[in-house]
Amino acid sequence: MKKYIATFLLLWTAAAMSQPACFSAEQAAELVSHFYARTAAPDLPLMDAATGECSRLQYQKALSQRHGAVIGYKVGLTNAAIRRAFRADTPQWGTLYEGMLLPNGSAVSASFGAQPTVEADLLVRVGSAEINTAQTIDDVLKALDQVIPFIELPDMLVKTPLKLNAHSLGAINLAARLGVMGVPVAVPQEPEQRASLQESLVKMKLVMADGAGVTLGESVGSDLLDHPLNAALWLVRELNRQGIRVQPGQFLSLGTFPPVRPPKAGTRFVVDYKGLEGSAPVWVQFRQ
Repeated sequence: MKKYIATFLLLWTAAAMSQPACFSAEQAAELVSHFYARTAAPDLPLMDAATGECSRLQYQKALSQRHGAVIGYKVGLTNAAIRRAFRADTPQWGTLYEGMLLPNGSAVSASFGAQPTVEADLLVRVGSAEINTAQTIDDVLKALDQVIPFIELPDMLVKTPLKLNAHSLGAINLAARLGVMGVPVAVPQEPEQRASLQESLVKMKLVMADGAGVTLGESVGSDLLDHPLNAALWLVRELNRQGIRVQPGQFLSLGTFPPVRPPKAGTRFVVDYKGLEGSAPVWVQFRQ
């Protein structure tokens, strides 16, 4: 019996050692130093849900010491194609900090991060704390006051981004770095107009183009969990699960509309939200 117990303990120890550990404070600080130096960090191991969650908290704690106040949250892996790329079966979330959101038409360095990318996204602004008790996407929309065209500028941070899985991507705050905000569309109070906006969000067609007007890719609103507001609902529920209540005035970034492109100095990216009434194109210019 002692022999069997010893063998079991040996196998259990080996299995435990094969699992990646949660980031230590030192490891999180080292990753943050790469973030600010805009240098690629070593590749991370594949993580399970628990390890990714505790690592994200360590990384966010280190990031917040230098980055300022929380202004909102982002949800990612809400697009099926992106989930497949990162072997994900569920979305992930990250935190948006002060200074991350830039005005429309901003000029941004093409090397704004260690592994910079450009993607169409959608931002909403919370108008009421009642979003924390939302049960449906209509409840979510009632608790918003703005829908905002948005180009996100994530930083994948590590040397080989596609070696990340969903949980290790979540561990680096879902690659949150910068984003450019377009002209806000006000959420109407009248039920009929609000229902019309809700329908347009699922049917809208996003067209990404370069500065010369050449189309780089197209998506539709339903590409995010069948409706962009499903992404907001998932995010709020997950934050509540972790003891975080979303506050009025905070922003929620809802996920990637492919394609994902690398930035290049001297180029412009424009995203038009066709069918979203009252919207105007959002754009960013890249410099050296």
